Amino acid sequence: MAEILPIKAWRYNAALNEQIEDLTSPLFDVVSTKQREALYRNPKNSIHLSVPKGENPAQEAKKTLKSWKEDKVILQDPIPGIYVYYQYFRLPGLDEEHCRKGFIINIKAYDWSEKIILRHENTIAKAVNDRINLLKETGFQSSPTHGLYTDIDFDLEQYMDEAISAPIYDIEDYQGIREKLGVIHDAKIIAKFIKKIAGNTIILADGHHRYEGALAYQKEMSEQNPSHTGEESYNYHMMYLTNTEAKDLRILPTHRLFQYIALSEEEIITKLDEDFIIRPLDDPQEIGELIIHKKWAFGLVFKNSAYKIRLKPEKINNYGHDLPDAIKNLDLTVLHYFFIEKILGIPLAEQRFSDSLDYERNLSRCHFKISTGQADFGIITKEISMREVISVCESGYLMPQKSTYFYPKALSGLIFGSVLPEDFDFPYGIFSTKKKTAAK
Repeated sequence: MAEILPIKAWRYNAALNEQIEDLTSPLFDVVSTKQREALYRNPKNSIHLSVPKGENPAQEAKKTLKSWKEDKVILQDPIPGIYVYYQYFRLPGLDEEHCRKGFIINIKAYDWSEKIILRHENTIAKAVNDRINLLKETGFQSSPTHGLYTDIDFDLEQYMDEAISAPIYDIEDYQGIREKLGVIHDAKIIAKFIKKIAGNTIILADGHHRYEGALAYQKEMSEQNPSHTGEESYNYHMMYLTNTEAKDLRILPTHRLFQYIALSEEEIITKLDEDFIIRPLDDPQEIGELIIHKKWAFGLVFKNSAYKIRLKPEKINNYGHDLPDAIKNLDLTVLHYFFIEKILGIPLAEQRFSDSLDYERNLSRCHFKISTGQADFGIITKEISMREVISVCESGYLMPQKSTYFYPKALSGLIFGSVLPEDFDFPYGIFSTKKKTAAK
């Protein structure tokens, strides 16, 4: 079902391998402003391609890419491969080390209607447009999106373990996560990966905006090509695939921050009383522990006060939209209707466009933004389960934007993926029994 190919990756010149930790960068939505500014000071950091600056950021990225190619800052690997990518990490406050195992490939950019790649959450319109512009100008991806396949027998792991034993990179990233990258070039082994994934549908874990950008780019390019076959380079997209059956697949929460809301704290609390149980808290740092095992429970934090709020169980029957129970009963669906729509007055259909709503994954930074006035107040949420994500995908409906944070994020700059025709030319048919010509 899901068609993949090995990838002819661009990578930093091997002469820069000793500097690779300083050249990679976090994804734009998990790095603070201060961290981002530090990355921009390095003229060769991948952030100049992933989150370019300037009046026309996409044009700036195009100039940077041209310069890097001419100066051999980055070079394209001569043959395609499957890039094995392992991340070793610990969760805050816990000693156990986890290892998330996966691999980076090119995958066909399937439209949502084909139900081969499944989404589970909504997007933010501006972020999608930014990704479209960047892809149109550069034809490059500086980081893979993250997809999930299912392999209950772990058939591919033996080949991944062998490849990662002789890594191209073995580094520590900005969060202290150990990142290892290896590569598989053996055509017979690559064919096993292609066959395994062909039997899967893929759940898009992270990168909904970048994937939607790839779909828009594919659509535009195909409409301009009267000889479109579906095998051209613009039909593909760089993705990091991990196994849903692995125990080291972790999902963390994303909190909500609010500003420009024309309601006082007192007015909000008064409105909450109809649908929520409200409990004032002495210490906002307690919130995570108090809501973690409670259904439909959240933390509401103002600059000088905090509350635990929980939807009254009988009120779920008053949910104001026609949705299946698998969606309606989710914590974030409850939050976005009963609090953001009903109390704050921002309709569900408008929330992905709203300037009043922002997102923060780091809990400490969330509290800091509220205490310093960068946000008027915030809602502390808790993680959802993989089972809930799968149920949403199967339902065909979507959760609110920024519902999941698959931890850790893939780094930008370990490899770069290109959808430019000149970078995609290779007899890919050697990897598969399916007849395939070079994509041009």
